[in-house]
Amino acid sequence: MHALISVSDKTGILEFSRELHALGIKLLSTGGTAKLLADNGLPVTEVADHTGFPEMLDGRVKTLHPKIHGGLLARRDLPEHIAAIKAHNIETIDLLIVNLYPFEATVAKAGCTLEDAIENIDIGGPAMVRSAAKNWKDVGVLTDASQYAGVLTELKTDGKLSDTTKFALSVAAFNRISQYDGAISDYLSRIQADGSHALFPAQSNGRFVKLQDLRYGENPHQKAAFYRDLYPAPGSLVTAVQLQGKELSYNNIADADAAWECVKSFSEPACVIVKHANPCGVAVGADSLEAYSKAFKTDPTSAFGGIIALNRTVDAASAQEMAKQFIEVLMAPAYTPEALEVFKAKANVRVLQINLPDQLGKVGNTDWQNGRNAVDVKRIGSGLLMQTADNHELALSDLKVVTKAQPTPAQMQDLLFAWKVAKYVKSNAIVFCANGMTMGVGAGQMSRLDSARIASIKAEHASLSLKDTAVASDAFFPFRDGLDVVVNAGATCVIQPGGSMRDAEVIAAADEHGVVMVFTGVRHFRH
Repeated sequence: MHALISVSDKTGILEFSRELHALGIKLLSTGGTAKLLADNGLPVTEVADHTGFPEMLDGRVKTLHPKIHGGLLARRDLPEHIAAIKAHNIETIDLLIVNLYPFEATVAKAGCTLEDAIENIDIGGPAMVRSAAKNWKDVGVLTDASQYAGVLTELKTDGKLSDTTKFALSVAAFNRISQYDGAISDYLSRIQADGSHALFPAQSNGRFVKLQDLRYGENPHQKAAFYRDLYPAPGSLVTAVQLQGKELSYNNIADADAAWECVKSFSEPACVIVKHANPCGVAVGADSLEAYSKAFKTDPTSAFGGIIALNRTVDAASAQEMAKQFIEVLMAPAYTPEALEVFKAKANVRVLQINLPDQLGKVGNTDWQNGRNAVDVKRIGSGLLMQTADNHELALSDLKVVTKAQPTPAQMQDLLFAWKVAKYVKSNAIVFCANGMTMGVGAGQMSRLDSARIASIKAEHASLSLKDTAVASDAFFPFRDGLDVVVNAGATCVIQPGGSMRDAEVIAAADEHGVVMVFTGVRHFRH
């Protein structure tokens, strides 16, 4: 057997090559890899000696040769193929171990130039990988160091690779080439004539890896699967570890993402309860127990069968309180052993552990480093809508008090809390808050008036008083009537984007009521 080894990332390659040599497999290699093997006492033939043709053009041409591709592509079951390679003194290659020039890592670096990117586009590597993967029945192709151990085990046990293994390696190889070419296309498609980079590429190449098939989609008659980004952001839902419970459903995952994204936005201990993609209760507290208890009070009816997310460790006390209700999914960065014991009695509860981005030590200046999508995508008929994600963080300097009444420090704190929650509520969104908890949430209505009325009704059903509450509206009030409804319900301060043709009318109404109104200048529609 012959193995051709040509790797940019040399992780584990020396140990792997030693094992191949011990199995009697002859080693063939290129430049830097060949030198590494030879320097460590392994007998290796350089590709240039094998082909009789020297590397040239700064190494751009070395494996693009009939002795390489003939050895990879020749079908062992076709006599005419065997006769052809014998006539041209070509030896078969049975194993190909290749990983590609680090294009993705290169373009991810600050200050990467077009020249840097182009020089890190691999040509010979993908060509060999495609040849070997096409001829998978005769050639095992390895494109990642994680495959080395499994291949060695099988070679030691059976003396060869099974067709099942070779086909799986082939599929992985074609996937890797697709990912690599997609990364190149995405990068180059952003480059403008003046050398600047467009925010959105001329062609978008999605690169996602399937995590699991799901029992069904939103409804039982729909099929579904769960995918993650090839390079997921740290602290995102797809990085979760399920500690117990039934298999996650399509709707579980969608709702869990809404809850987790919301709870991550708080620096203080917080709890978010989501039902049908909308927060039905959000609160901050001294610890997980207080945060959960306050969030649950907002809407106990909707919280039944809800999704709960916390951004602090769940201890026994908070677990015992949560276990009193029916929970579909629970998420937190950590659990005490005592808390996990509590949930063992609720075997169907899906318990997920997800590290927050700052726990991973990766918080930085980019959305990805902070566990957030940089771009949001929505599927439409035969197309996509793409936009930068709504990652705007409100600063005090952004706020403009537009009424005669000025907010107290406590009111300002409630306004900022309400605004943070409203961002995660489906439009039209109206959120009443007080003392670090939601008091009433109106979501997803065609009329902002209806959202305001529903929020009031929900507060009444939960026996919560809206007196002296703060209200957030995700978009401006187009008329004064919406303001009248929330003030009549008990609100004394309101935060909204502003920007309506009738802002003056709405501000005058606020002054008439003697309430505070603050403009943010930012809208948070969430469809």
